[in-house]
Amino acid sequence: MLLYVLAFAGGVLTIVSPCILPVLPFVFSRADQPFRRSGLPLLAGMAFTFALVAAVATFAGSWIVRANQVGRYVAVAIFGVLGLTLLFPSLAEILSRPFVRFGGHVQGPGDGAPSIGRSLILGISTGLLWAPCAGPILGLILTGAAVEGASAHTIFLLLAFAAGAASSLALALLAGNRVFSFMKRSLAAEEWIRRGLGVAVLIGVVAVAFGWDTGILRRISLAGGTSGFEQRLVDRLRPTAFARGGDNSEASAAAVPAPSEQIQLDQEGPFPSLDGAVGWLNSPPLKTADLRGQVVLIDFWTYSCINCLRAIPYVEAWAEKYKSDGLVVIGVHTPEFAFEKDQGNIAKAVRDLRITYPVAIDSNYAIWKAFKNEYWPAHYFIDAQGMIRYHHFGEGEYDKSEEVIQELLKQKDANLKLAGLVKVSGTGATAAADADDMQSPETYIGYERSDNYASPERIRRDAEASYTAPGRMDVNQWGLAGKWVVGGERASLDAGPGKIVFRFHARDLHLVLGPGKDGKPIRFRILLDGAAPGDDHGADTNGGGDGTVTDYRLYQLIRQKGKVEDRTFEIQFLDPGVQAFAFTFG
Repeated sequence: MLLYVLAFAGGVLTIVSPCILPVLPFVFSRADQPFRRSGLPLLAGMAFTFALVAAVATFAGSWIVRANQVGRYVAVAIFGVLGLTLLFPSLAEILSRPFVRFGGHVQGPGDGAPSIGRSLILGISTGLLWAPCAGPILGLILTGAAVEGASAHTIFLLLAFAAGAASSLALALLAGNRVFSFMKRSLAAEEWIRRGLGVAVLIGVVAVAFGWDTGILRRISLAGGTSGFEQRLVDRLRPTAFARGGDNSEASAAAVPAPSEQIQLDQEGPFPSLDGAVGWLNSPPLKTADLRGQVVLIDFWTYSCINCLRAIPYVEAWAEKYKSDGLVVIGVHTPEFAFEKDQGNIAKAVRDLRITYPVAIDSNYAIWKAFKNEYWPAHYFIDAQGMIRYHHFGEGEYDKSEEVIQELLKQKDANLKLAGLVKVSGTGATAAADADDMQSPETYIGYERSDNYASPERIRRDAEASYTAPGRMDVNQWGLAGKWVVGGERASLDAGPGKIVFRFHARDLHLVLGPGKDGKPIRFRILLDGAAPGDDHGADTNGGGDGTVTDYRLYQLIRQKGKVEDRTFEIQFLDPGVQAFAFTFG
């Protein structure tokens, strides 16, 4: 609700913006006519058309952003034209001339009888005139809508904004010519404000065109994803009931308060729709209605998430043990990184992890949003009547989760005989973490979420730069060496050799890696405190520290056999092109 209030208030304030100037002549031309037959239809048509045009732009923007570099060029061109129109009123007049001519034609003779239909059509043309100019203001106000993508919610927010602008104009219209006269006297100041905005926009365009800050367009785009600024705004306006560790966090057992000893099966709401999946593995598409009468476990996961990998053996064991008793397990694969949207990558991960239950591919976050989920992994337990009765975020509490399954199955069938709990022993990356001696947190390498970077050179965003390893690091600090291009979610080695160093305290060290655009295998060698890891090597390296990046996934590089203490990890890449995303620990 606060987002709607914010959008409405932003629309009200539009009347003091230079962007409202082109529509004022049409609005005040109706000041001397009956408001209900003239002014009100005009403002209604204007608000509706603006919301419609802005909604179309939002939906189209979600496609054009996916075009990546092409979308960048188009956005730069659009903002360049916008800046020029703000700086040179004559250009704005030329571009808006067709709308003005059409509006003048619709308006007709000034002494004609007021007509609801004519005023409505005039309002529609006015909305077309207003929409291109109000866009930048609207972009700042509706960043929260951007997080949820193009949707009906976005359209209603646009309507709230347009309604706010129409309300302020309605008050001015009712006040009559005195307000109009005052506004005309202030046009000189408004013109200078307009030109100042034009200069600022053009400076931003030049900065983007030369790559000084390629994150600008993404951060202001209405169709962008969960960027930091947008998510902070939404979190501030709509706080969640659970602590978040970052954007769409991976949750560990320690990240969420532990539930009470006695399990509470509450009514948490109906089973949301599964229709948003872009594909299914191990099953034809499943519908919520078709699952009525079954107990359902929903497992939100993504295949590079170490917390998810350690939970999957339990989920698979539950699916196998209780499938004949009425339990349906559905894995919902919602990606964290862009490469996790590739259905081929997901299918390979499902095979490698030996997952047999149905997996919904949720690459557009549709099911994630339907559940209002915030974490990987997240488990939702749904009874035979289609109600969510329990949830658990993160690793751990497996016995309690299985007891919930048993209780829901008994509620479905009172005569069901169930006993005992599964015993699971994961291997490699799926083995349980040593939580008591793990002092290093998940650490992202891309600049959007990176922490504790310690190389002497400042990260140059989205551009090639040379880096040197830090001379001394405290625990949980890391650095780069070699020629890297650091992007929002990853760092790419532009020319070999190169390396990454990390001072950590944990039994296991993992690194999410990919082979680069050409897909060629990339050789690497790891060192632990300057020497080969020996028996402390992980599942994806040998005792000499050698390994190869062959596909996009999480690589287990260190598993210490002895005492866990502060260690310095180093990975040397012998070939260029590798992409490094995030460190995780266990």
